Amino acid sequence: MSFGRNPHVAKAEAEELKAATAKDAKAMELAWREAARQWERAADREKDGKRRTEYAAKAEAARANADGGEAPADTDESASEPAPPVDKLLVN
Repeated sequence: MSFGRNPHVAKAEAEELKAATAKDAKAMELAWREAARQWERAADREKDGKRRTEYAAKAEAARANADGGEAPADTDESASEPAPPVDKLLVN
């Protein structure tokens, strides 16, 4: 274990990946609930207030995904922009 790192962050991210690749709805729900639990543990352990609120928000989002059974929404602004058309790309 590394000193100064929050081990629950990696565990929560692993559970989110497991939820994304789950084969059935029940497995997906359980993985999202475990991810939420790990995000809460990460938030409880965190000393930095900004990270604590970020981890708490991720825990709530994971619970919402478990309840709704939907994929997580990307919060990144650039990911929502459409890709440029293929014919306008320069290809060598």
